[in-house]
This record gives sequence, structure tokens and C-alpha cells, in this order.
Amino acid sequence: MAPTDSRIVPLLLSLNAGYVDTAGFLALQGLFTAHVTGNFVTLGAALALGTSGAIAKLLALPVFCVVVIATRLTGTLLSRKWSRAFEILIAVKLVLLVVGAVLAIHFGPFHNGDSREAILTGMVLVAAMAIQNAVHRIHLPTAPPSTLMTGTTTQVMIDIADKIHPGDKGASPPPGRLLQMAVNVAAFALGCGSAALLFVRLGSLCFVVPPIIAAATLIFRMANSQPAR
Repeated sequence: MAPTDSRIVPLLLSLNAGYVDTAGFLALQGLFTAHVTGNFVTLGAALALGTSGAIAKLLALPVFCVVVIATRLTGTLLSRKWSRAFEILIAVKLVLLVVGAVLAIHFGPFHNGDSREAILTGMVLVAAMAIQNAVHRIHLPTAPPSTLMTGTTTQVMIDIADKIHPGDKGASPPPGRLLQMAVNVAAFALGCGSAALLFVRLGSLCFVVPPIIAAATLIFRMANSQPAR
């Protein structure tokens, strides 16, 4: 992967993750589509407050896990015949985001998070983000996570502290890591803010943006990297 590609692709993934997670949360009665473990909290809130969406929140984690396993197995099989496993899997994610957008626009707004339409839309988006999580972990292992910002933010703060006052061993953060992680967090935050703004303005039409970002990621990756196993 080219140096430019190694910087831009993770940023686009983070931007998309923040956008999809926020848009899904707002449109699907509090469903996290990218950071699925957050649904444990919202599930508890739904049960305690009697709000809708409990079924989708229960299904999100098993659907996410199954898709991650399927992505890993599919990627392994693809790598034996083709050298573009990353691109093929990102293309599948793009297709799922297109399907999710069509469902959201056709059936939304979702006033009942437990309706079949809302659950179907939510699980399609969860599947798309599960592919992104798996592909990122497998093919971009040195890049900051595109969805789990708590750990990244923690490392950014530790690196800042070490720059202010190095530890006893005088160890300093690897060159460029602080900036790379900080920019990834900023990209995720930009995605969140953009999704919130466009949801207020456009409603379910805001879901047209994630496929565009995913397509840009795929095009950029294919244009700036050589096929690699």
C-alpha cells in the first residue's frame, strides 16, 4: 500500500464509520451500527424506558459477529485466487450501504425501531460496518481503528502526556502516530457531525452519503495501490 493510500483510506473509513453510526442512531431509534457493543447500553435504556428498538439492539451483535466471521473466511478464500481481496470486500460493503440507503429512504422515517422494516435496514447497515471493521483489522493492522475511538483517544492523550514529560525510560511516541490518530478521531467526529446535520435537514435522505464515501474509498484505493495479498 502506497504511503498516501495508507493515510487517506483509514481517514475515509473513519469518516464513513462516524457518519453511519450517527445516522443509524438517529434514524433507527438509538441503534449503533458501527460500534455495536454500545447497543448494550441503549438496549438497557430501551427496556427500562419502554422505548422501541430492543429487538434490533439484541440482533446487532450476533449479526455483526456472523458477518465478521464470514468476511474473514471469504477474504481468505479470495486471497488464494485474487490479489484484490480488500477491494472486493469493500465493494460488498458499498453494495450493502446502497441497499441500506434504499431501505432507509423507502421505509423511513422509522418511528418504531421494532418494525420489520427498521430491523432489516439496521441489520443491513450493521453488516456493512462489520465488513469494514473486519477488513480494517485484517488489511490495515497498523492504522488506527476506524470505529473504536475511545482507545484511540486514550492513546492520543497518553502520547501528548509523553511529549510534555517523557517517562522514566525516556520513550517517546513513534513519529507520526500522534498526528495520524488525532486526524482519524477528527475524521470520525466530522462524520458524526455531518450525519447529524444532514439528518435534521434531509431525514432519511442523509443515507445517500455513506455509499458515496465508500465508493470514493474504493476508487482511491484501486487508483493508488498495487494489488497485494
